[in-house]
Parts: sequence; structure tokens; C-alpha cells
Amino acid sequence: MTPSDELAAVRYIVDDVAAAVDFYTTHLGFSLRTNPAPAFADVVRGPLRLLLSGPASSGARATPDDSNAPGRNRIHLTVNDLDTEIDRLRTAGLSFRSDVITGPGGRQILLTDPAGNLIELFEPAPR
Repeated sequence: MTPSDELAAVRYIVDDVAAAVDFYTTHLGFSLRTNPAPAFADVVRGPLRLLLSGPASSGARATPDDSNAPGRNRIHLTVNDLDTEIDRLRTAGLSFRSDVITGPGGRQILLTDPAGNLIELFEPAPR
């Protein structure tokens, strides 16, 4: 069991490790933690460690096909001003996978990284 004071880690399979590192560090405020080879890197933002596994990494080995899997998993990043973030990222040439959705907890939009992995940008509702 991982100690509770360690970073929470999520693995994303990516086509191009360098492009993924550039995306997360340039646009979403992550810092490069390690990049031991072109096959793998990890970036950190707060308590989240994002493991970026390229085609040559052991983490990218085939997993069982499960047609019942929802395929909507994503990392969730809280932002203070969703509209400002959307404008900033569009100006940088990024595109979104969804429109803004408003619900009882706040507003959100889905962005994709260069490999198609989802990132939810979420602005909590005022309390």
C-alpha cells in the first residue's frame, strides 16, 4: 500500500513523450519530475504525479480488451476562472473535446492531450 503522504499517480499512455511533457508543462502548470528515457516521463502538479508512458515503455504494454469499460476516465484540474483558461488555451492553439457544461457543482470542459487523453478543467460553483 502506498503511504498517504506520497503523490497520487495516474498513468497516461501517450504516442510522443516529448509532446506530452511539453503540453502538460507549457499549458497546464505541471513541472517535469523525471525523464529517464524517451519512453517515459513523469510530471507533477500539486499532489498529482502524471506518468507519461510512450510506446516503448513497460507501462504501455497491451491490457485486456474490455468492451464494457466506459473510456471516460480523466484527470480533473480545478481552475478559478474557467472562461479565462479556455481563452488562454484556445489562444495557444488547443482545442476542446466538449462544450462547457454547467451542473450543480460548477462548470467544466474537456480538453485532450496530444495522445487524446482527457483533462477536465473544472470551476466550482460559488458557495
